[in-house]
Amino acid sequence: MRVMAQLSMVMNLDKCIGCHTCSVTCKQAWTNRGGTEYVWFNNVETRPGQGYPRQYQDQERWKGGWTLDRRGRLTLKSGSRLKRLLNIFANPDLPTVSDYYDPWSYDYDNLLNAPAMDTTPVARPKSLITGQDTKVTWGANWDDDLGSGPEQVGRDPLLSKLSEQVKLEFEQTFMFYLPRICEHCLNPACAAACPSGAIYKRAEDGIVLVDQDRCRGWRQCVTGCPYKKVYFNHKTGKAEKCTFCYPRVEVGMPTVCSETCVGRLRYIGVMLYDADAVLEAASVTDPKDLYPSQLGVFLNPHDPRVVAAAEAAGISPEWIAVAQDSPVYKLIVDYQIALPLHPEYRTMPMVWYVPPLSPVVDVLSQTGHDGERAGNLFGAIDALRIPVEYLAELFTAGDVGPVRAALQRLAAMRSFMRSINLGQEPDLSIPDAVRLAPEEIEAMYRLLAIAKYEHRYVIPSGATSRAHELDSLATGCSLDNDGGPGMTAFDVMAEKFHLTDTNGAAPDQKSQRINLLDWDGSRTEGLLPTRNGHGGNGSAADADRSGGSGTADANGNGNGNGNGNGDGNGNGNGAHHHDGDAVGLPAGNGTDRTTGETAPEPTGAAR
Repeated sequence: MRVMAQLSMVMNLDKCIGCHTCSVTCKQAWTNRGGTEYVWFNNVETRPGQGYPRQYQDQERWKGGWTLDRRGRLTLKSGSRLKRLLNIFANPDLPTVSDYYDPWSYDYDNLLNAPAMDTTPVARPKSLITGQDTKVTWGANWDDDLGSGPEQVGRDPLLSKLSEQVKLEFEQTFMFYLPRICEHCLNPACAAACPSGAIYKRAEDGIVLVDQDRCRGWRQCVTGCPYKKVYFNHKTGKAEKCTFCYPRVEVGMPTVCSETCVGRLRYIGVMLYDADAVLEAASVTDPKDLYPSQLGVFLNPHDPRVVAAAEAAGISPEWIAVAQDSPVYKLIVDYQIALPLHPEYRTMPMVWYVPPLSPVVDVLSQTGHDGERAGNLFGAIDALRIPVEYLAELFTAGDVGPVRAALQRLAAMRSFMRSINLGQEPDLSIPDAVRLAPEEIEAMYRLLAIAKYEHRYVIPSGATSRAHELDSLATGCSLDNDGGPGMTAFDVMAEKFHLTDTNGAAPDQKSQRINLLDWDGSRTEGLLPTRNGHGGNGSAADADRSGGSGTADANGNGNGNGNGNGDGNGNGNGAHHHDGDAVGLPAGNGTDRTTGETAPEPTGAAR
C-alpha cells in the first residue's frame, strides 16, 4: 500500500442555477489574454446537450481516454506510440476551434463613437482571432437552457444510447446544469499521451499541471483527454489547462470557481488513496465495475493502519487531519451519493457529482402529487427510468443501480428532514430504507443544505494565516510575451493571469480592477466604482495591508511600494513552478521547484 493524497472536488448539481458566475470569474482570472480567447477552464453545460466542445463525449470520434487491448492491458484509445508518432504532425482526432466555438466580440467603438446619423449605429461581431467580421453560429454555452432547439440537443452522444421513446420523453421532461473543470485524474490520459512529458501530476496534492518550458505544442494531450479540458494557446504554441487554482489552494483558499459560486454547490477536500491500486482498478474488464473499483482505491483516513502508512509516506499530520474532516470523503464514501463523471474513460476522475433529484420532484409536482413525500419519490425514481438511465450513462457507465441508490438517499433526506423542520414526528422507516441512521441523514442534510464556508472547503495549508494578505500574485506565463522559448517566469510580462483590459474598452476611471486570483470574498475595492467615479485598487490601505506603504490622492488613486495594490512600482519575489507560473511572495528569494536552487530576485510592477 502506497498512500498518496489528492485534492478533490464534489459538485451538488441540485444547487446549480446555471448562472455561469464560476465560468466568468475563472475566465477573468486565468484565460483573459491573447491566445486563449476560446478557452474556458470552467464551463457550465445544459444537459441534455452537445457540450463544450461539441460532442466531446463521443470517444469513437475523438479517441480520448483509455481502453483495454486484447491482453486486457490499459492502452490509450488514440493508439499505440507508433501510431501517435505517425500522426504527430497531422493529428486527425483533434478538435478545431469551430468545434469549441469561434470567439468573437463586437465593434463597440463604432457603436459608441459613430457620428450623428439618421440610422442607429451597429456593433458588428468581430472575430477575436482574425479581427475580421464574423458570423456567430455557436458558443461555449449555446445549448444553455436547451436554447439550441431539439435538432441540436438531439445530437447529444448520450441520447443516442437510449431508445427513441426514451429520447422523446426525455426532451419533454427535464434538464439540468453540469459545471465542468479538469478532473485532475488519478490516471490522466493527457499526461500519458504527451510526447514531451510536459504534463505531470504533483505528488503533494495530485493537481495535474503543464510544464510550459517542456511543452512543445504537439497537442497529443488535447486528443488524449476525454473531457477535452486541455487547450492549445495559439499565441504561445503551448498547452494550457485548469490548474485547480494552485496559488490559492496552496495558502488554504478555495478555487476561484468555488469562491464565487452563487449556489454554494462545490466542496473541496482531501482524499487518501492507494497509488499501487490505481492501475488494477482502471483495468477491470466491465466498464460498470469501474465506479466500485475506484471506490476501492480510496483509503479510510480514520483507519490507524492507513494513518501509519500515510505518515511513513511523508504525508504531514495536518493533511491527515484534513483528510479525516474532508467533506468530499463523506459525500463519496460515507454517504455514497457523489458519482464520477464518465468512469468508462478509465482515467479515475477526481471531480465527482451529486446527481440532481429536482427533475424527479418537478415531474411529481406537475402531476399533482406531493413531490416531497418519501413514498412518491421512491416510486417516481423507479418509474421514471428516463432520467435515471441518462444519469447512469453520465456517471456510472450505464449502471442504473448506484444512480438509483444515490437518488433514493437524497429523496429520503428531503422527506425525513421536512417532517423534522415542520415539527412532525419523523418516520424512522425512511432512513432504514436507504441503509442510513437518522443521525447520518441529519449530518448529510447539514453538509448539503446549510454547511458553512469552512465546512465546504477543508483545505490544508501551512500558510493559511497569511492567505488573505497575498495581494498582487504574479502568475505570468513565461511565454506570454513575444520572443518564443528561452524567457523565464521572472521576465516582465505584457499580459498577466489577472483581470486585464485586453481590448482597451474600459474607461480610464475603471482601469484599476480587482484581481480575482487572490480575491477572498471579503474585499470590495475594485468591484464597484467609488462615489466620485474613480476606482478601486490603488488605496493606501491596500498597500499597507500587503506589507508596503502608499499614499492616496483625493480621487482615491494611490501610489505604493512593497507589495501594495497601488499604481507605483514594487518588488515581488516568486517561486518558479513547473508550469512556468510565478507566485508573488511578501519576502524571500524565489526558489526554482525544478532545480531547488535560489533564483535571482525579480522586480515587477505592483498591481
